[in-house]
Amino acid sequence: MGTTVDRLLPTEEAEELLALAREIATKELAPRVAEAEEKAEFPESAYRLLGQSGLLSLPFAEEIGGGGQPYEVYLQVVEEIAAAWPSVGVGVSVHALTATVVAANASAEVKDAWLPRMLSGDWLGAYCLSEPQAGSDVSGIRTAAVRDGDDYVVKGTKQWISNGSCADYYILFARTSEDPKRGLSAFVVPDGTEGMTFGAPEKKMGLHCDVTTQVLFDGARIPAAQLIGDEGAGMRVALSALDAGRLGIAAVATGIAQAALAHAVAYAKEREQFGRTIGEFQGMQFLLADMAADVERARASYLHAARLKDAGRPFSRQASIAKLTASDAAMRVTTDAIQVFGGNGYTREYPVERLFRDAKVTQIFEGTNQIQRMVIGRDLLR
Repeated sequence: MGTTVDRLLPTEEAEELLALAREIATKELAPRVAEAEEKAEFPESAYRLLGQSGLLSLPFAEEIGGGGQPYEVYLQVVEEIAAAWPSVGVGVSVHALTATVVAANASAEVKDAWLPRMLSGDWLGAYCLSEPQAGSDVSGIRTAAVRDGDDYVVKGTKQWISNGSCADYYILFARTSEDPKRGLSAFVVPDGTEGMTFGAPEKKMGLHCDVTTQVLFDGARIPAAQLIGDEGAGMRVALSALDAGRLGIAAVATGIAQAALAHAVAYAKEREQFGRTIGEFQGMQFLLADMAADVERARASYLHAARLKDAGRPFSRQASIAKLTASDAAMRVTTDAIQVFGGNGYTREYPVERLFRDAKVTQIFEGTNQIQRMVIGRDLLR
């Protein structure tokens, strides 16, 4: 489809995994995406296939059931998936975020009880952080978890939850005290917990197969044994996990941009005006060149951050830069792809219109791009 991605992978095994991801994306995901997005169907079978193929556990250690792959390999797999089906790419990123919270912070007992199903793909996760009044401002979370014997009783509303009502478990952040620094705690909550219900799916601009709902807690009882880490450690847990999550969204955004570029190049080779293909005009070549440069910059930014993470070095600023760079690139490239298609690009008959709609939210979730600029600026001046 128009363009190819020249990747440098660290091992032969990584190359094989990426080839597997590309095959699944091309043969199993891409043929389904248009109809499924039109119907807003939750792609459960896609997640089960990816889990059975070992692609949901790639960045986790082998001793806990993971694939033992560097983060840079995992992110390139996410990009391949997102290029075929952005909603599924987002779902994979969210799922990895939930498993990361457990793997990095939970007790041995919680890990033993939950991680095997998370990493095998038997269970799909959701991340319950945002609230109606607390999106980028994590300190504004008001969902309360009050200790009552061996349980916590939870009351509150979570908003904008990907995989909401469709997940098998939820990573919940709730306030266990009013302490501004140590007032949040994290819990793992299985689907079916009494007192947990869901709002209707949001009617969104794009990513229609990324089912997004409110998650409502009204006296839900969560055993204290399902606490992740220590009580009051939720703020640290949430913010540290978001760095990895931002890289996932950067990879998704890059996949969207790559797909839009590929469609634009293919169309420019075929569409004829004034007796020749539009790709023969210098103005079109310059436009495609700028799109390609945006895609390459986006990919380079998330790979740089991932390699820092893999080396055990600080990468928070680079994660924000990657998320900012890739999501802004996705908006520019999808906008230009519609321009390449002309009037056809403005119709739902061609995929670039959907990719444009899917790209927009990458500038918003996992911290808006305005928040990313704040993170970057503060880190530079620290």
